[in-house]
Amino acid sequence: MTENYYKWHSPYLGKDFEMLVFGDEGYPLILFPTSMGRHYESKDRGLIESLRWFVDQQLVRIYCPDSIDHHSWYNRHIPPAARAYNHTRYDQALLHEVLERAVQETGVQRVAVAGCSFGGYHAANFAFRYPEKVSYLFSLSGTFDIRFRLDGHYDDNVYFHNPVDYMPDNKAAALWRMGIILGVAEHDVARAQNEHLSAILANKQISHWLDVRPNAVHDWSWWKEMLPYYLSLIK
Repeated sequence: MTENYYKWHSPYLGKDFEMLVFGDEGYPLILFPTSMGRHYESKDRGLIESLRWFVDQQLVRIYCPDSIDHHSWYNRHIPPAARAYNHTRYDQALLHEVLERAVQETGVQRVAVAGCSFGGYHAANFAFRYPEKVSYLFSLSGTFDIRFRLDGHYDDNVYFHNPVDYMPDNKAAALWRMGIILGVAEHDVARAQNEHLSAILANKQISHWLDVRPNAVHDWSWWKEMLPYYLSLIK
């Protein structure tokens, strides 16, 4: 399995940014790390190995960017408004530096996105903000309401990056042609948030699958079973 490491200075973040890419060809999948995770987390945790068959068969090419959660939502040492603003910078780096690279290298105009736990938030938020650029969303035990990290602060940057707030009013036509899977465990701390988001999507008649895994918990062992299955559904 081909593995390539990239590091560059991001003008949107004003600092160096790192990413691992697995595979030479295939459908582009942007795979986000969990909370405050690094670009190598999915490899170290065995998630990439669980997807080896898809990479070896040149069905997917996996892009694993860094997170900057320690500078944004998880940084309690800066004001809440700054946390939200820093995430908007990350969003633009993803759009113009990661996604555009994936599109250019694979020739596929709409990518797939995925993530586990807080990575599921990143995947969902990016997909719902740019549905014309995302064809598949696979969120595994994701959370979709980041207000609890903002000490009561609320502004436009929070609204436009908080899926449970902006999705009821989101009328982008591409949402109705996106493949959406919300995977969650029966005994998952994120189950209620997944059921809430599923209800929002259902109310808008947006097709999706809320996959509640029985007798499962919020853990990598389950995510390594779920994501390969979800990838097998890409048409």
